[in-house]
Amino acid sequence: MRAPTEESYKEGGNLSPFRRLVYRIVAQIPKGRVLTYGAVAARAGAPGAARAVGTAMAQNCYRDVPCHRVVRSDGSVGGYAFGGSRAKAARLRREGILLSCGRVVFSK
Repeated sequence: MRAPTEESYKEGGNLSPFRRLVYRIVAQIPKGRVLTYGAVAARAGAPGAARAVGTAMAQNCYRDVPCHRVVRSDGSVGGYAFGGSRAKAARLRREGILLSCGRVVFSK
């Protein structure tokens, strides 16, 4: 089995079309911005698939897919495979995301 590369999600590999699309969407989230799991699912054409997006983010192994920029709909940061929710919150703060009481403060 071939080890994943940073580009292999774009090539297809063993990923489902849905997961490949989710990774493409998340890869386009700019620094200093976040999307919710539900918003990513909706952009992927499957508005009820927020949990599937969460699973894809939990299993993300591609450096160019910034899974830390995907948060829960209530603003809580959710899990993060690379150090837990505290590490995810710290990384978001370093990118300029405002958090209050452990939740992203969404701008209107």
